[in-house]
Amino acid sequence: MSPGPATAILRRRLLLGTGLGAIARPLRAQEAWPSRASRIIVPFAPGGTTDIPARIIADNLARRLDKAFVVENRSGAGGAVGIRAVAQATDGHTLLHTTSAIAVLPALQRAPGFDPLLDLVPVTLTAASPILLVVRADSPFRDAGAYLARALAAPGQVSFGSSGIGTTVHLAGEVLRARGSVDLLHVPYRGSAPSATALLAGEVDSGFLSPIEVLPHIRSGRLRALATCARDRSALLPDVPSLTEFVPSYDGVQLWFGLFGARDLSADAIATLLRELAPLRRGSVLTERMAELGAETLLDGPEPLAARLRAELPLWKTIAERAGIPRE
Repeated sequence: MSPGPATAILRRRLLLGTGLGAIARPLRAQEAWPSRASRIIVPFAPGGTTDIPARIIADNLARRLDKAFVVENRSGAGGAVGIRAVAQATDGHTLLHTTSAIAVLPALQRAPGFDPLLDLVPVTLTAASPILLVVRADSPFRDAGAYLARALAAPGQVSFGSSGIGTTVHLAGEVLRARGSVDLLHVPYRGSAPSATALLAGEVDSGFLSPIEVLPHIRSGRLRALATCARDRSALLPDVPSLTEFVPSYDGVQLWFGLFGARDLSADAIATLLRELAPLRRGSVLTERMAELGAETLLDGPEPLAARLRAELPLWKTIAERAGIPRE
């Protein structure tokens, strides 16, 4: 049964009134990001190499955007505690500044509590630092070729120290074992400084270490760098070859720092962050401070950071399994 004339007129009036009301109401402008204070969570202790650039970034963003950016240190479980806090955030204003450990943790922990590819949004790599294969100045290994030749001839007799089982520097050595088919003896220490001290004292034949621990000793002549673990030579030590020059299948390994957001971080927020961080790329307090730490400032956008994760997550899983590192 069709509606009567009165009903039809009423419907037309209601529809017209709804349309006019919608036109009469002013359109709400989208609120610019950030609309409130933001957090940058660092999953390690204050004052370290991850914390320092986070605080420089926070200061820069606060000045340029006239909103508070607060650095929170949430250490524990090799960085997993802080990373989980960001993965679970839903306020649209929570960021994470972490290291390449974020790609390693899923290979070492059965339940890290986060998926780097699903629970976090890449913003940008902030900096990268080479891992160096170093020996004492009086070592018989004059170059990486001699080092590898000895390791091949004497399985298990050439030792290398690292800052601990499952650290990126340890896994850099394990990649060499796997790709170079050499049986190196790993000696773990409780941190980078003890590892460097052990090498200087002659407890181990070699070490995989970052520039912050070894550059002063290289410059003083106490240590010698045989190779960098990056795919290419480092601008920091251009005369030092890459391990790929001796073992072409070696996967380039670096220590890197990255800025992420919780998965609800908007595209506008990412664009704002990249725009406001751009002045830090050259001649800034960040580039100066990172150079002091032996790192190169990058700030090159989301895709290079996403590409690192995609490449390293399966790599570290394979290497950890091959090295027999138990998952906690």
